[in-house]
Amino acid sequence: MSTKDFVEKDYYKVLGVPKDATEAEIKKAYRKLAREFHPDANKGDARAEERFKEVSEANDILGDPKRRKEYDEARALFGNGGFRPGPGAGGGSFNFDLGDLFGGGQGGQGGPGAGGFGGGLGDVFGGLFNRGGTGTRTQPRRGQDIESEVTLSFTEAVDGATVPLRMSSQSPCKACSGTGDKNGTPRVCPTCVGTGQVSRGTGGGFSLTDPCVDCKGRGLIAQDPCEVCKGSGRAKSSRTMQVRIPAGVSDGQRIRLRGKGAPGERGGPAGDLYVVVHVDSHPVFGRKGDNLTVTVPVTFTEAALGAEVKVPTLGGPPVTLKLPAGTPNGRTMRARGKGAARKDGTRGDLLVTVEVVVPTNLGAQARDALEAYRKATADENPRAELFQAAKGA
Repeated sequence: MSTKDFVEKDYYKVLGVPKDATEAEIKKAYRKLAREFHPDANKGDARAEERFKEVSEANDILGDPKRRKEYDEARALFGNGGFRPGPGAGGGSFNFDLGDLFGGGQGGQGGPGAGGFGGGLGDVFGGLFNRGGTGTRTQPRRGQDIESEVTLSFTEAVDGATVPLRMSSQSPCKACSGTGDKNGTPRVCPTCVGTGQVSRGTGGGFSLTDPCVDCKGRGLIAQDPCEVCKGSGRAKSSRTMQVRIPAGVSDGQRIRLRGKGAPGERGGPAGDLYVVVHVDSHPVFGRKGDNLTVTVPVTFTEAALGAEVKVPTLGGPPVTLKLPAGTPNGRTMRARGKGAARKDGTRGDLLVTVEVVVPTNLGAQARDALEAYRKATADENPRAELFQAAKGA
């Protein structure tokens, strides 16, 4: 906001007090209007928010005796948009455009030749209100992001689940309605002029913007700090919400839920909720991406002669797989559509790995049968190619 705007604004009219109002009268008027137009009490009302800014700006000037005195002197000098010299200036009155006076333009009445004012009266009054041209703006502030953790069973991770999640976050303090002030009437931070940010030069014409350290980025400073939140306007609160975890989530995955974090300030949007998912193991099934895995034991005769074997599925009826004759140990077969859910609504596959089980206790009849089988296959040497390859290498 320019110095011209400050001179032309009637802050007494904004607060509804006379020009000779006492400090107590100004403070009382400000508190009343601040409560009435505070953004937390008028969510989504842009007009009320703008009115709150005007009231805060007026209090920032009139509530400070030094600034009020400077403001009154400036208004007396330039209040009507004209400059009236004293008797020694030749009488009459000369009307200057305030835009020229404070714009620092070259030439004309506002230039270097205008009564020796040099670069314009803007240089004289540039620091009068400590605004730096930024204006008084208590901008909406986005709520903080929250991170939480949840542990799901293997089945819940595959099929999806709705789980209760208890979270602790910083939300507007109920004791002071988020203002940080015991009476609900904070003043605009004089350092950042309500923006919550300050700029610092880095050389070469560049500057960086940092959060204001005095108001901690809020743009407001409590005149009488709230005892609950110590003037921060934020207090710790806990809440429980139902969170839907999508199907097919994997262990360690981080899910972002927009707008489910801490509430914002002054009508600002809520932050996001990040949920880190942990998945318990399953005694039978494993996971490879969208596919589930299972190891199925088979007998030697089933693998050698071929067979139809039943295989369990997760949460559904078993499926029957046909083993071809001569199925080797460790072979993996596929049961389509029996895996984990995908984002498009389809499902992955169930990967079935065959494990040939060697019997440890043989009856007499089974032993005789195996001895007969060994004699019948005595000419077969499964390691012959292995030794030939070793010699060749």
